[in-house]
Amino acid sequence: MIWNIVLLVVGFILLIKGADVFVEGASKVAAKFHIPEIVIGLTIVAFGTSAPEAAVSIASAYKGTAGIAVGNIIGSNICNVLLILGVSGIIGSLKVKKNTLKFETPFVIVITVLLLFLGINGESVSRFDGIILLILFIGFLSYLYWLSKNGEDTSLDDVPELDENDTFFKLMIMIVLGIAAIILGSNLTVDAASSIAKAFGVSDRIIGLTIVAIGTSLPELMTSVSASLKGKNDLAVGNIIGSNIFNILFVLGTASIVSPIPIPFSINFIFDFVIAIAALVVFVLFINKDYCLRKIGASIMLAGYFAYIIYII
Repeated sequence: MIWNIVLLVVGFILLIKGADVFVEGASKVAAKFHIPEIVIGLTIVAFGTSAPEAAVSIASAYKGTAGIAVGNIIGSNICNVLLILGVSGIIGSLKVKKNTLKFETPFVIVITVLLLFLGINGESVSRFDGIILLILFIGFLSYLYWLSKNGEDTSLDDVPELDENDTFFKLMIMIVLGIAAIILGSNLTVDAASSIAKAFGVSDRIIGLTIVAIGTSLPELMTSVSASLKGKNDLAVGNIIGSNIFNILFVLGTASIVSPIPIPFSINFIFDFVIAIAALVVFVLFINKDYCLRKIGASIMLAGYFAYIIYII
C-alpha cells in the first residue's frame, strides 16, 4: 500500500514537471519557426495545464479503467471550480471578464450537459462522440483566436521567450524528456490509483473523482493561486474555465477516439455531473454587479467541495 502511494506521488510529480518541460520546449521550438505567439498560446501552452488529465485519461482508457478516465475529467472540473476558485476567491478579489461570464462559463455548462447526454445514451462515450467533442473544441479555439484578433485578452498563460542558450538540440531534448515524463507519470498514476482502489475496496470512479482529480488539477491550482496573489484575478478565472473546456472537449474527446473500445459510462456519474453543473451555476450566482466573486460565495464553494468529497467517500 505504502509503495503504491509513493508511486502515485511520483506519477503526479512526473506528470506536472513533464508538462512544464514539454510546454517550454515545444513553445520555444515553435517560436524559432516564427509561429505567432497567439497560435502557440492557443495550442501548446493552453494544452499544458490539461496535459496531466489528458495523459491519465488516455492511459486509463487503454488499461480498461474507464472509471478513472471519466472520473478524472469530471472530478477535475468540480475541483477546478469549487476548490480552486473557492481558494483563489478567498485569497483575493476574483474579477471575471464579461466574455468569460456571458459566453465561456455558459459554454462549459452546455458541453457538460452534452457529455452527460452522450454518456447516458448508449452507456458509453464512443469514438463518434469523441469526434463531436473535438469539432466543438476546434470551434472554441476559433473563438479564442477571434477574441485575440479583436484585442481581447483571452487569459492564456504567458508564452515562454527564447534566449541565446535555447539551441534547437537542447529544446528537442526537453520535448522528448517532457513527453517521456508525461507517459511514465500517467502509467504510474493509473496503476497506483487502481491498486489503491482495489486495496480499499472502492471503485475506480471514486479514485478518479478524488485522488487522481486533485492530483492532476495541481497545475491549475498553482497557476490560479499565483495569479490571485499577484492581483491578476481575471487570469485565475480564465485559466480555470478554459481548463474545464479543454478537459471535456480535448481530453475526453481524444481519449474516446484513441481508446480501442467505447469508454463505459457508469450511471453513478450522473450525480457527479449534476454537481459539476451546479458548481458553475453557484459560481455565476455569486458574481456581483462589478463582475467580482463575492467572498461569501467563494467560502460556500469551498465548503461545498469538502461536503461533496465527504459524501462520495
